[in-house]
Amino acid sequence: MKNGMKKKVLILVNHDLVIYNFRRELVERLVSDGYEVYLSCPQGMRIPELIEMGCKYIEAEIERHGKNIKTEISLLKYYKKIMKEIKPDVVLSYTIKPNLYGGMAAARLGIPYIANITGLGSAAGNRSFLQKAIILAYKYAFRKIKCVFVQNENIRNTFAAYKIVPDKLKLIPGSGVNLKHFTVLPYPKDTNEFYFISRIMKEKGIDQFLEAAEHYKNENIGFHVCGFCEEEYEDKLKELNERGVITYHGMVKDVRDALNNASATIHPTYYFEGISNVLLESCACGRPVITTNQNGCIEVVDEGKNGFIVNMKDTKSLIAAIDKFLKLPDSEREKMGLYGRQKVEKEFDRQIVVEKYMEQIKNL
Repeated sequence: MKNGMKKKVLILVNHDLVIYNFRRELVERLVSDGYEVYLSCPQGMRIPELIEMGCKYIEAEIERHGKNIKTEISLLKYYKKIMKEIKPDVVLSYTIKPNLYGGMAAARLGIPYIANITGLGSAAGNRSFLQKAIILAYKYAFRKIKCVFVQNENIRNTFAAYKIVPDKLKLIPGSGVNLKHFTVLPYPKDTNEFYFISRIMKEKGIDQFLEAAEHYKNENIGFHVCGFCEEEYEDKLKELNERGVITYHGMVKDVRDALNNASATIHPTYYFEGISNVLLESCACGRPVITTNQNGCIEVVDEGKNGFIVNMKDTKSLIAAIDKFLKLPDSEREKMGLYGRQKVEKEFDRQIVVEKYMEQIKNL
């Protein structure tokens, strides 16, 4: 440490769970290696635990989907203000607004900066004014960046194609998965219980999951939905829950409680994922998965070995995969789950991600 002073790391993010659930091990490593770690994000349920781990917390107001120009400018000014006060040796950022405005602030103040692109978001698939604006904003925000971690080849290729710092892009295996926390769970026998574990929004494939649940409603098969519900789906989930088509569990504090009862995880997303965390966690716990041929999902599944891949926005394709799965004996299902565990141990251990971050930070 220079002059006996602790080096300072400032982490910018739009939600405390993004750090607590997926980057906690990096925070623990930074603290144990003697760094002073500052975290700026809105208030949340995990903030006390992050402070207990050694983070210094600075509250931020971020409207995740807001487009009010005054609010956006005030967030940029806020980031500049806290960077001037803290004088961090490096800034780490996650999620689009912290990436963009944190990058702009760090570039203006000459502070080394590392961003993480977890996905391209819903604007990526539209050749719209918004997409063009985001590309220009990334180019400007990342003009002095030290490193951009990207979570799959598609994101790397897209950024390179748009000439967004192509020489600074480094591939990592998503957020990785904590293999000590997500251990192999005993496989449930003589049951068919399918779990959707995600934010409940259209792009995550909730419609296809619910249509599949309707298809099997007269059979002895359980369809479970876990996650934060977007307002437009509240009435629909309530109605299907009351009719016994699905069981809606709401937000699950510990995803292992859901996976413990799951025969398989169904993730029919067509959202622009980084690497899907629910697929990594499901595989780590020894659960087969059924997901789409979307980037960020296909990397986790070896077809027929730890799960099945279906077409996006295609309920018939999803039902065909479920039918295939239903014909498998428990011994084959369990074997698929254990293959998935071996795959994430080899390719998606979170310590791989932690080491890549520490290497970049130390190289600064």
